[in-house]
Amino acid sequence: MATSLIASSCTATGHGFSPSQSSKNRQNNKSAFMKGHIKFPQRGRADRGDFATTGAFFPWQKQAEAGFSEKRCYGAGDLVDMGPFKVSPMGFGTWAWGNKFLWEYSTEMDGELQQIFNLLVSKGINVFDTADSYGTGALNGRSEQLLGKFMEEYPGSDKVRDNIRIATKFAAYPWRVLPANMVAACKGSLRRLNSDKLSLGQLHWSASNYAPLQEIALWNGLADCYEQGLVDAVGVSNYGPKELKKLHKNLASRGVPLASAQVQFSLLSFGKQQMELLEVCRELNVAVISYSPLGLGLLTGKFDGENVPKGPRGALFKQLLPKIQPLLGTVNATAKERGKTPSQVAINWCIQKGTVPIPGAKNLSQAEQNLGALGWSLRRAEVEELDRAVEESQGKMVQNIFQTG
Repeated sequence: MATSLIASSCTATGHGFSPSQSSKNRQNNKSAFMKGHIKFPQRGRADRGDFATTGAFFPWQKQAEAGFSEKRCYGAGDLVDMGPFKVSPMGFGTWAWGNKFLWEYSTEMDGELQQIFNLLVSKGINVFDTADSYGTGALNGRSEQLLGKFMEEYPGSDKVRDNIRIATKFAAYPWRVLPANMVAACKGSLRRLNSDKLSLGQLHWSASNYAPLQEIALWNGLADCYEQGLVDAVGVSNYGPKELKKLHKNLASRGVPLASAQVQFSLLSFGKQQMELLEVCRELNVAVISYSPLGLGLLTGKFDGENVPKGPRGALFKQLLPKIQPLLGTVNATAKERGKTPSQVAINWCIQKGTVPIPGAKNLSQAEQNLGALGWSLRRAEVEELDRAVEESQGKMVQNIFQTG
């Protein structure tokens, strides 16, 4: 059975992967129970969907494979409310999965990506963000496909696996002009994820700036997904505070709660609009998901003027690196003082601001380093010092062109 979890170090090694019990076998066991062929003891607190082990479990639930441990690397008090769920204080973003143009993805990476997924879930990360547009060219939708596969092959316990929250985003493509188009998009994501229901369905961006009539259709389509039971909760991405209030009011008129708002948020992307959005979300009880918390990698401390990534990121890095050296110096000094890495400081800063950051990772080393952002907190004075460095910085991350006011 899964072990009880307490706050612990996020250092993690040795998590490979192997195929788990198939969903067909689990379904067969479940059917046998429903027919009375299998009996099980009285259920207790183990059915809360967390890592507790008191009480019993359904007999068709697979337990963790031998040698595979599941131990959360943060305290139970760090869990965040997101609509009807309790989610980990840090999630994981899968933008890079399937993206050759910006992130140099190749199918040869899939084995290690499965290991990354296994590691993160075993350490208590339970919210994974994706989108129906993630993946370039023929690989469009690849991110969702991989997540569906990785969930099926997770070698840990079903109790932990079943607490994973997949949050996908539906693109506001110009041909999605009817509410039914959004419902169809949601069903397409479900097929790629091999799932019957999404935890969180999100509108990827707003069309209000260029197609206000389409925007209303998108809102109605999102609400239809909720009413038809295709999603447990709904959210948005790239909405500013003004448009968020309009959407919240529209959804409320149909009895549909807004669970989350996703925005570009980091030490390189923090200003008046982000602060206003945080305040509005607090008022509306909407969780804030911060994407690109490491500024596409600029805040990892790995790059300088002579060492930049290939492709379009490299051109952006060459432009920004000379302007953000004082900010990076403050991040590095804080990291050294606390015995952390720059990445861990940058992610933890996002958490201290009241958001759920969703950094990505292309290899196990990056995933392990990101986990090190949990289980500790920056001191108030350190957060304030970083805030001052952000305010004084001459370099800011380019904002998403679809971001609204």
